[in-house]
Amino acid sequence: MVDRKKFIKLAAWGASGLFINTGLSHPITPKGASQRRNKIRFGIISDLHYDLMHDGERRAQQFIDTMNDESPDFIIQLGDFCVPKPENDRLLEIWDQFRGESYHVLGNHDTDGGYNKEQTLSYWRMPARFYSFEKNGFHFVVLDGNEKSETKTINGYPRTIASEQQEWLKTDLRKTSLPCVIFCHQGLDNSNNGLDNGMEIRYLLEQINHEAGFKKVLLVFSGHHHLNYHNEINGIHYVQINSASYYWVGEEYRAEDLPDPIYNAHPILRHTLVYEDPIWAVVTIDSVENIIINGSESSLESNNLKNSGIDLHKDVYPISTKIDSRKLRY
Repeated sequence: MVDRKKFIKLAAWGASGLFINTGLSHPITPKGASQRRNKIRFGIISDLHYDLMHDGERRAQQFIDTMNDESPDFIIQLGDFCVPKPENDRLLEIWDQFRGESYHVLGNHDTDGGYNKEQTLSYWRMPARFYSFEKNGFHFVVLDGNEKSETKTINGYPRTIASEQQEWLKTDLRKTSLPCVIFCHQGLDNSNNGLDNGMEIRYLLEQINHEAGFKKVLLVFSGHHHLNYHNEINGIHYVQINSASYYWVGEEYRAEDLPDPIYNAHPILRHTLVYEDPIWAVVTIDSVENIIINGSESSLESNNLKNSGIDLHKDVYPISTKIDSRKLRY
């Protein structure tokens, strides 16, 4: 029998006020606010791929049910959630069952099928492609990593943060004195189809910290790569949140784990390693320099990963069916 997902529960912390910024500036938080004994706790999930999965509804419901039990301050999904079509209304109904605040990040697959960003923003009720909000003494920034490069041609999906958004980001970060957490679908620290100008954006964040004279930007979360890793680069943590659903192997791979009718109805799954249960994480950050990530773990539907015949390091970081629990300092 396969092992079921393991999830570490945390006690819920009280919520406080919220401010969303979709423009170029917002009120400056009073100096010294970041030194209060603040704590934030949120649930994070990525790459559900509802449109591709045979059991996306079950996976979403499991996440929301657990989050309602855990009562984090908010939840956020890191992209590749669903396209804006009526057939996906059930997913949004499940998402809206969360008894608290929730946020979205645009992924590259969320406009598949000829849809555009504006349609997805409207369908998800996002305030903007990129925006920020504040809660419990922390500043959160959502980026759109799906812009076209202004300097070169990139094959495949657009994966750049262009100059206008960069200017917005600098202005937004400079106008807060709170510790900051960044969310972006594509990895800023992954050169394998990650953010094309990731180094440029990382340098921007480092310069913000240098200007501030303290570690203002603490942490960057990404999805997209369906992997499980963490890097610390020049004092900033970069954490990859594994897919809630599967790992894409490639057209050359033919999976046999699920019944044929499922593969017939969802042919892309023939080329993936499907996780038996959804995985996600709960993150706690406090104002005394602690970042605690409580991850979860699943297994493959019926195949042992080590015996699959797949090069586990084909994307450098090892393929896995988990999100590691981590204790980090900033």
